[in-house]
Amino acid sequence: MASLEKVERPRRLGGAVAVRPAPAVEDEHALKALELFGNPAEDEVCLSSLPESAAVARRITHAVVRRHWSLSPQLAEHAVLLVSELVGNAVQHAGARVFGLRMLRRRGWIRIEVRDPSRGLPCLMPVQPMDAGGRGLFLVDKLADRWGVDLLPRGKSTWFEMRLQDR
Repeated sequence: MASLEKVERPRRLGGAVAVRPAPAVEDEHALKALELFGNPAEDEVCLSSLPESAAVARRITHAVVRRHWSLSPQLAEHAVLLVSELVGNAVQHAGARVFGLRMLRRRGWIRIEVRDPSRGLPCLMPVQPMDAGGRGLFLVDKLADRWGVDLLPRGKSTWFEMRLQDR
Protein backbone atom coordinates (compact mmCIF):
# COMPACT_ATOMS: atom_id res chain seq x y z
CA MET A 1 0.00 0.00 0.00
CA ALA A 2 1.31 3.45 -0.93
CA SER A 3 2.28 5.84 1.83
CA LEU A 4 -0.05 8.80 2.27
CA GLU A 5 2.60 11.04 3.81
CA LYS A 6 3.73 12.13 0.32
CA VAL A 7 0.26 13.14 -0.81
CA GLU A 8 -1.39 16.41 0.06
CA ARG A 9 -5.16 16.68 -0.02
CA PRO A 10 -6.60 18.79 -2.86
CA ARG A 11 -7.75 22.29 -1.94
CA ARG A 12 -10.72 24.03 -3.51
CA LEU A 13 -10.03 27.35 -5.15
CA GLY A 14 -13.34 28.71 -6.41
CA GLY A 15 -14.70 25.97 -8.66
CA ALA A 16 -11.30 24.41 -9.35
CA VAL A 17 -9.28 21.97 -7.31
CA ALA A 18 -5.59 22.77 -6.74
CA VAL A 19 -3.17 19.99 -5.89
CA ARG A 20 0.34 20.81 -4.75
CA PRO A 21 2.86 18.00 -4.38
CA ALA A 22 4.15 17.40 -0.86
CA PRO A 23 7.72 18.63 -0.17
CA ALA A 24 9.10 15.08 -0.25
CA VAL A 25 7.77 14.59 -3.78
CA GLU A 26 9.16 17.97 -4.90
CA ASP A 27 12.56 17.04 -3.44
CA GLU A 28 12.50 13.72 -5.29
CA HIS A 29 11.72 15.45 -8.61
CA ALA A 30 14.49 17.98 -7.99
CA LEU A 31 17.09 15.28 -7.32
CA LYS A 32 16.01 13.32 -10.41
CA ALA A 33 16.35 16.45 -12.58
CA LEU A 34 19.83 17.04 -11.16
CA GLU A 35 20.79 13.44 -11.87
CA LEU A 36 19.40 13.52 -15.40
CA PHE A 37 20.71 16.90 -16.58
CA GLY A 38 23.79 17.44 -14.42
CA ASN A 39 24.88 19.82 -11.69
CA PRO A 40 25.21 23.46 -12.82
CA ALA A 41 27.43 24.11 -9.79
CA GLU A 42 30.03 21.80 -11.35
CA ASP A 43 29.61 22.58 -15.06
CA GLU A 44 27.16 24.44 -17.27
CA VAL A 45 23.95 22.50 -17.86
CA CYS A 46 22.40 22.83 -21.33
CA LEU A 47 18.61 22.70 -21.56
CA SER A 48 16.28 22.84 -24.55
CA SER A 49 14.81 26.25 -25.21
CA LEU A 50 11.26 25.14 -24.50
CA PRO A 51 8.76 26.49 -21.94
CA GLU A 52 8.82 23.19 -20.02
CA SER A 53 12.56 23.61 -19.41
CA ALA A 54 11.72 26.32 -16.86
CA ALA A 55 10.35 23.59 -14.56
CA VAL A 56 13.55 21.58 -14.99
CA ALA A 57 15.69 24.65 -14.22
CA ARG A 58 13.59 25.36 -11.11
CA ARG A 59 13.99 21.79 -9.87
CA ILE A 60 17.74 21.79 -10.48
CA THR A 61 18.11 25.15 -8.73
CA HIS A 62 16.15 23.91 -5.73
CA ALA A 63 18.26 20.75 -5.47
CA VAL A 64 21.56 22.65 -5.60
CA VAL A 65 20.56 25.45 -3.23
CA ARG A 66 18.85 23.25 -0.62
CA ARG A 67 20.63 19.90 -0.86
CA HIS A 68 24.14 20.63 -2.09
CA TRP A 69 24.66 24.04 -0.54
CA SER A 70 22.33 23.56 2.48
CA LEU A 71 20.98 27.10 2.23
CA SER A 72 17.73 28.44 3.67
CA PRO A 73 14.30 27.61 2.27
CA GLN A 74 13.61 31.31 1.66
CA LEU A 75 16.82 31.79 -0.32
CA ALA A 76 15.98 28.67 -2.33
CA GLU A 77 12.46 29.96 -3.01
CA HIS A 78 13.79 33.31 -4.26
CA ALA A 79 16.52 31.67 -6.36
CA VAL A 80 13.97 29.31 -7.95
CA LEU A 81 11.65 32.21 -8.80
CA LEU A 82 14.44 34.29 -10.33
CA VAL A 83 15.81 31.36 -12.34
CA SER A 84 12.32 30.84 -13.71
CA GLU A 85 12.19 34.47 -14.83
CA LEU A 86 15.60 34.41 -16.52
CA VAL A 87 14.86 31.10 -18.23
CA GLY A 88 11.50 32.45 -19.39
CA ASN A 89 13.27 35.43 -20.97
CA ALA A 90 15.85 33.19 -22.66
CA VAL A 91 13.19 30.85 -24.04
CA GLN A 92 10.87 33.64 -25.19
CA HIS A 93 13.34 36.17 -26.57
CA ALA A 94 16.65 34.49 -27.51
CA GLY A 95 15.39 32.44 -30.46
CA ALA A 96 17.84 29.63 -29.74
CA ARG A 97 17.58 25.84 -29.51
CA VAL A 98 19.31 25.65 -26.11
CA PHE A 99 20.32 27.78 -23.15
CA GLY A 100 22.81 27.17 -20.36
CA LEU A 101 22.41 27.23 -16.59
CA ARG A 102 25.39 27.80 -14.31
CA MET A 103 25.49 28.23 -10.52
CA LEU A 104 28.42 29.45 -8.46
CA ARG A 105 28.92 29.78 -4.74
CA ARG A 106 31.50 32.13 -3.35
CA ARG A 107 32.17 33.21 0.19
CA GLY A 108 29.02 35.06 1.23
CA TRP A 109 27.33 34.93 -2.22
CA ILE A 110 25.64 32.74 -4.76
CA ARG A 111 25.53 33.61 -8.45
CA ILE A 112 23.19 32.03 -10.97
CA GLU A 113 23.65 32.57 -14.70
CA VAL A 114 21.43 31.81 -17.68
CA ARG A 115 23.39 31.87 -20.93
CA ASP A 116 21.93 32.11 -24.43
CA PRO A 117 23.32 32.83 -27.91
CA SER A 118 21.42 36.11 -28.40
CA ARG A 119 23.26 39.38 -27.93
CA GLY A 120 20.00 41.25 -27.43
CA LEU A 121 20.05 42.85 -23.99
CA PRO A 122 17.16 42.52 -21.55
CA CYS A 123 15.53 45.74 -20.47
CA LEU A 124 14.11 46.57 -17.04
CA MET A 125 10.76 48.21 -17.73
CA PRO A 126 8.54 50.14 -15.32
CA VAL A 127 5.74 47.93 -14.02
CA GLN A 128 2.17 49.08 -13.41
CA PRO A 129 -0.19 47.26 -11.01
CA MET A 130 -2.52 46.07 -13.81
CA ASP A 131 0.23 44.88 -16.21
CA ALA A 132 -0.31 41.29 -17.32
CA GLY A 133 3.36 40.63 -18.08
CA GLY A 134 6.80 42.17 -18.08
CA ARG A 135 7.50 41.63 -14.40
CA GLY A 136 10.44 39.22 -14.78
CA LEU A 137 13.35 41.62 -14.49
CA PHE A 138 11.37 43.73 -12.03
CA LEU A 139 11.31 40.68 -9.69
CA VAL A 140 14.99 40.00 -10.32
CA ASP A 141 15.77 43.62 -9.50
CA LYS A 142 13.76 43.50 -6.27
CA LEU A 143 14.83 40.09 -4.91
CA ALA A 144 18.47 39.83 -6.02
CA ASP A 145 21.23 41.82 -4.37
CA ARG A 146 22.85 42.38 -7.77
CA TRP A 147 22.08 41.39 -11.33
CA GLY A 148 23.41 42.12 -14.78
CA VAL A 149 24.28 40.93 -18.25
CA ASP A 150 27.70 39.98 -19.58
CA LEU A 151 28.17 39.95 -23.34
CA LEU A 152 30.04 36.86 -24.48
CA PRO A 153 31.78 36.17 -27.80
CA ARG A 154 28.67 34.23 -28.81
CA GLY A 155 25.69 35.52 -26.87
CA LYS A 156 25.20 36.72 -23.33
CA SER A 157 24.99 35.62 -19.73
CA THR A 158 22.18 37.12 -17.66
CA TRP A 159 22.93 36.64 -13.98
CA PHE A 160 21.88 37.49 -10.47
CA GLU A 161 23.66 37.31 -7.15
CA MET A 162 22.23 36.86 -3.70
CA ARG A 163 24.07 37.54 -0.46
CA LEU A 164 24.19 34.70 2.05
CA GLN A 165 23.19 35.52 5.59
CA ASP A 166 25.83 34.86 8.24
CA ARG A 167 25.07 31.74 10.20
